[in-house]
Amino acid sequence: MATPPPPPRPRRGGREIHTTGEFDAALARPGGLAGLRIQSVDLTDRTFALLTASTATTVFLGCPMEPEAAAKVGADGALVFPPVPDLPFDPYRNRLYTPDELYEGVTGPGGYQATPDALSHAWFGTTRADGDVLSSMLRSLHDDAVGDALDEHLAGRRVVGVMGGHAMVRGGGAYAGAARLGRTLARAGYTVATGGGPGAMEAANLGAYTAPFDDPALDDALALLARTPSFTPSVTAWARAAFAVRALLPGGGDSTGIPTWFYGHEPPNAFAGHIAKYFANALREDGLLARSTAGLVFLPGAAGTVQEIFDTATPNYYDAPGTPMVLVDRTHWTTSLPAWPLLEALAGNRPMATRVALVDSVDEAPAALARLGAA
Repeated sequence: MATPPPPPRPRRGGREIHTTGEFDAALARPGGLAGLRIQSVDLTDRTFALLTASTATTVFLGCPMEPEAAAKVGADGALVFPPVPDLPFDPYRNRLYTPDELYEGVTGPGGYQATPDALSHAWFGTTRADGDVLSSMLRSLHDDAVGDALDEHLAGRRVVGVMGGHAMVRGGGAYAGAARLGRTLARAGYTVATGGGPGAMEAANLGAYTAPFDDPALDDALALLARTPSFTPSVTAWARAAFAVRALLPGGGDSTGIPTWFYGHEPPNAFAGHIAKYFANALREDGLLARSTAGLVFLPGAAGTVQEIFDTATPNYYDAPGTPMVLVDRTHWTTSLPAWPLLEALAGNRPMATRVALVDSVDEAPAALARLGAA
């Protein structure tokens, strides 16, 4: 069985309010709303409270409220960032995404193109092309809010990142191996984090999802998914297959996906229980690698995975501090894409040498990660 996650720490020292329940509790405390940041909470039925409370030093981030309440808190001197209409996303959101949220409507006649995920990607493409400064600001606000929620979600957890290419197809041996890896790591008490997309990323999140069940559950899931090997030509069919597995195995284990709308060809997978989706790929990449403090496993991949290897190698090289790195598939990383010889040369006689390993198969990765973590 997967190890239960630790309880979350107070949000930013208890200053952030994310629910109406927390809002009501704050009103009852000495000081009330003074100095609080109320983030994406619907306050339309809290008009009396807003009219009677002191809000001079309160910050409201995307909180719907009645006009008289909005006028009053503005007159108090509160800093108010109003909701933005007609967006397919909330730029002030106070939590990570879920698969159900991003894929809402995928089973309907509109399929994937009608989902918030697809609509957000389409909005991104349009606004990135026209260079609108407001849209750029909204993307930045959204990504900062997502990063804040990700920090809160992962606080105190032992996070292992699993990196690998999106081209790995369901039904193959490599996909099954990546899923076993995710399951083993989750059962060992780690929080599995991936890039949140298809291929190796989906497989690792799937493994973590099936961790609480008996071993045959993963085999059943793999067999069902193999009928829809790839997200091409139809993201709709690919996503529906994943939700069929979730319906077959409700209440699976949690893991984290960190995808991006920057690459439209990589839809998010439905097996990560919490999804931190960014518009800016650079923030997404740094966020994934920096938060994988218990180690990173690099499955065979291409340019994106190579980039992630050397982004991780840099702090290891400078000992600032480092993170255990396990590369899987000797042939791939020494011959097909010879990243290992360069990584080994960088490590040399430095402390970095105790933080990198190369293994032949995915089943060797957990033990190698444990050795490096103990070094």
